[in-house]
Amino acid sequence: MTILVTGGRGSVARALIDELLAVDAPVRVVSRDPARADVPAGVQVAAADLARPESIPAVLDGVTAVFLYAEPAGIDGFLDAAAAAKVERIVLLSSLSAEDPDTSTPIARRHVVVEEAIAASGLAWTFVRPGAFATNALGWAPSIRAEGVVRGAYPESHSAPIHERDMAAVAARALLEPGHEGKRYALTGPESLTAREQVELIGAAIGRPLRFEALSLDQARAQLQAQLGPSAWPGIADTLLRYQADSDGRPVAVSDTVGAVTGRPARTFATWAADHAPAFRSGQ
Repeated sequence: MTILVTGGRGSVARALIDELLAVDAPVRVVSRDPARADVPAGVQVAAADLARPESIPAVLDGVTAVFLYAEPAGIDGFLDAAAAAKVERIVLLSSLSAEDPDTSTPIARRHVVVEEAIAASGLAWTFVRPGAFATNALGWAPSIRAEGVVRGAYPESHSAPIHERDMAAVAARALLEPGHEGKRYALTGPESLTAREQVELIGAAIGRPLRFEALSLDQARAQLQAQLGPSAWPGIADTLLRYQADSDGRPVAVSDTVGAVTGRPARTFATWAADHAPAFRSGQ
């Protein structure tokens, strides 16, 4: 009855591991680099890579359910191996962008390709579709620690950031309980906040006044590309900036799915900021 958790270094996977261990569910964590996986002592960690089909069958031995990140490379081979291993269900960490009418953007396309492959596999599935991750704010941490400043093109752009623990809680229900098969769960945090408001909440969490400094679009693009690094998906910086422009001064829709699935409301961004305050304090 083992549950396989892929992406062992991801923040959602790490939170999911805690959710599963809390109910004594047997967990096997998969990572390309097991030595760097952040898991509690005693949790089994196995090496595998979706892009290397030969590495997959061994980690699926005895597995009944899989938590999967949206990685198009090797997805068909992985699903074939999962079917052969008699895996009962797949829970995919997808993206709210999969609901975007324009599925040609890099973020949407990546997730839609994987969703379509899973839906065609014959396996039972649940798609967990979060919007903005609260952990995206960790990209601001270096400039907050060094200068008390966040820089970007759209200080009034809105999002409804969701705590990684809420994504994990929904995924855990879908892995452990019946009744979630075929569901596409749109997830957001409980409130639409501007980027400036998020920075203010981080400042409140660390007891330090912070400010948001507006950049030109070209400056913001260069900054974002530098943060994303050379391995980022092509076009991702422009896609993210387009999302920010589209929500500039416009509150985004908020979902109550976390509450409906878990029985408790989604955590606020203020809670997330308090949980992660050490990352934003100088000297950390």
